[in-house]
Amino acid sequence: MAELGPSPLVSGRELPVDAARDAIARALQPLPPTPDNVLVLPLAQALGRVLAASITSPIDVPAHDNSAMDGYAFHGADLQAGGPTSLEPLDATVYAGAPFDGEVARGRCVRIMTGAVMPAGLDTVAPIELCQVEGGRVTIAAGALRAGENRRRRGEDLARGGVALPAGRVLRPADLGLAASLGLEQLPVMRRLRVALFSTGDEIAVPGQPQAPGQVYDSNRFALMGALQRLGAEVIDLGLVRDDPAALRAAVDRATAEADAVVTSGGVSMGDADYTRELLAERGEIGFWKVAMRPGRPFAFGPLQGAGGRAAWLFALPGNPVAALVTFYVFAREGLLRLAGATDAPPTRLLARSAVAIRKRPGRTEYQRAIVERGAGGALQVRSSGSQGAGVLRSMTEANALLVLPHDRGSVEAGELVEVWPFDGLV
Repeated sequence: MAELGPSPLVSGRELPVDAARDAIARALQPLPPTPDNVLVLPLAQALGRVLAASITSPIDVPAHDNSAMDGYAFHGADLQAGGPTSLEPLDATVYAGAPFDGEVARGRCVRIMTGAVMPAGLDTVAPIELCQVEGGRVTIAAGALRAGENRRRRGEDLARGGVALPAGRVLRPADLGLAASLGLEQLPVMRRLRVALFSTGDEIAVPGQPQAPGQVYDSNRFALMGALQRLGAEVIDLGLVRDDPAALRAAVDRATAEADAVVTSGGVSMGDADYTRELLAERGEIGFWKVAMRPGRPFAFGPLQGAGGRAAWLFALPGNPVAALVTFYVFAREGLLRLAGATDAPPTRLLARSAVAIRKRPGRTEYQRAIVERGAGGALQVRSSGSQGAGVLRSMTEANALLVLPHDRGSVEAGELVEVWPFDGLV
């Protein structure tokens, strides 16, 4: 396990978001593609998994020159430069999956369907809509076509031996289709990352049980469980851990014994129980950071050692519900994907025009819950989804994106372009 190194927090100042993300990226190394970490799955079970090794194509795609259109195939050299081209059609049609083994002489053409193998010597296809068939001749208007058009060449999409899918790719539906088009029926993938999850605090109540005065229900664990499942992780749910040193120690020992990473919420701010921070600190090189962001700010990260000597990476998130989710998306999501072996993890970033003015002071990064939609003229615009309080989950459920205001940016005027992270693909 890589060393975290010195904490990037200097002289008690708040750490910029980018510095925290860089520190996490430097510390984490992907699980190695060893036999213990790699399994071979049928295509139907590989969606969302991380590809363990690059896939090279065993064939040319397409396997033959073929027609890109329904139309007439002929010799491109027969096209007339100064007028229409007139060709004599054969009494035959070439269909996909049924190659034509006859010859097509100069000045003649043959009817061909999309995807059909091009007959020997032919290099051009005139789409049916550009052809006039009359009096036993096929006529193509002058200048309507160039030699070689509408022919898909062998290996044009993918040459034999070329990389079809790179290692580290999170497999999407089209990737499975591409693998199938190469004749593959299974793929080598990384095992699921094992992530232990628990919440801390006596002020937390378990859903389904009565609330004591002053308690709130444990929403964080279920929101984070869903976020981890969306990443394809195997979640080890350790439940709710009370503010008790023995209970916390037992949870840490089980988490480090069974998991590659540990995600917690609560217990890392200066106002939290001292023994929580002390136990985490004594069990590894944990950096307790105050990150210059909103919502969020308290965050801890580093290698956590278990009693048995095994270590797991800790992502300790704030206790407020929205802050926990936002810091997960900003810090833990990419870190966990990197640890799982993924190389294409960054969230989608778009630009949209702010529908309203937004007050902000430079010196921190803000992540506002927002709704991105098409405005007048079809351009993207963004507006707040409601209250931005760190504990208000409802505005998170009504949002479809995070509006991101960078560290050095000040207030935003209505109509200015701002960065947004759509939830589609992020959550």
